[in-house]
Amino acid sequence: MPNYYVAFWNVENLFDVVNSPRRTDKLRRVLDGELTGWSASVLNRKVQQLASIIRQMNQDRGPDILGVCEVENDYVLRLLVDNLNIAGRNYNIEHHDMSDRRGIDVAFIYDQNFFTVEGQFSHFIVKSTATRDLFQVNFRTISNNLLILIGNHWPSRRGSQYETEPFRIIAGETLAYFHQRIREVQGNDVAVIAMGDFNDEPFNRSIVKHALCEKIRAKITKAKSPKFLNLMWPLLGDGIGTYYHDNNPNMLDQFLVSKGLLTGNSNILVRQDSAQIVRFPQMVNSGTYPTPKKYGRGSSLDRNGFSDHFPIALQLSE
Repeated sequence: MPNYYVAFWNVENLFDVVNSPRRTDKLRRVLDGELTGWSASVLNRKVQQLASIIRQMNQDRGPDILGVCEVENDYVLRLLVDNLNIAGRNYNIEHHDMSDRRGIDVAFIYDQNFFTVEGQFSHFIVKSTATRDLFQVNFRTISNNLLILIGNHWPSRRGSQYETEPFRIIAGETLAYFHQRIREVQGNDVAVIAMGDFNDEPFNRSIVKHALCEKIRAKITKAKSPKFLNLMWPLLGDGIGTYYHDNNPNMLDQFLVSKGLLTGNSNILVRQDSAQIVRFPQMVNSGTYPTPKKYGRGSSLDRNGFSDHFPIALQLSE
């Protein structure tokens, strides 16, 4: 019976080089000054650092699918894939240029030995300023089962958590809407995983009330409406998070799974207890608080760092 290791990582501002010809004039103006010192050497080192962690996932076999966010374009994604160098892997990417003001996108890296792409869709979030779309990719497994992944990178809390909350509520409503549309087209038992950096925690109302997420399995398996089970709830009591603000852990990166993955009626089953925060020792700062060792940029650049988020992972079987 095939098993799949699925991961997600906010890779922290994986930008192309300064004045890259692949960057639009508008984006070049927006990023002016932000990428001071961001050279090809700095980019290549960051890619090598990220790749060193990705290779260790799944007991040194690498993930079967990896969702990523905060990537600028296909070029940096290809750099990352080219640096993975995992024996037997045949990685490809699915990516769509989004409307984000800073030019950072959501994408998937997947092993073509296990998955084929049936289609991709970019769901625009209607708000006053541009933000990342929801990025949906329909995959077929080697057993020809349909697995739909929706990559998320919801609007930031920057400025104020509560003043920016309405933007994440809009994103949550958008996710719930397209979850319903997917069920209407593919059936109520379709396997859907919404993953990403939601910039809110599992108990926040954008997730619970608007994206329609629960923490109790029975509320999903018995529901007739489109709801998700949030797999991160069991980890909240561990005192760690995927992102730290003022040394306080936040569970911003999450997996939300549909009914069909819990009942097995999709022919794919999620191991409910398999969701984890990936924290290899070299990724964690020493000291009192186990914060991610970020790579940063400019004056905060640490060439031995990785990202300001920890990755998350889960396991599927069919």
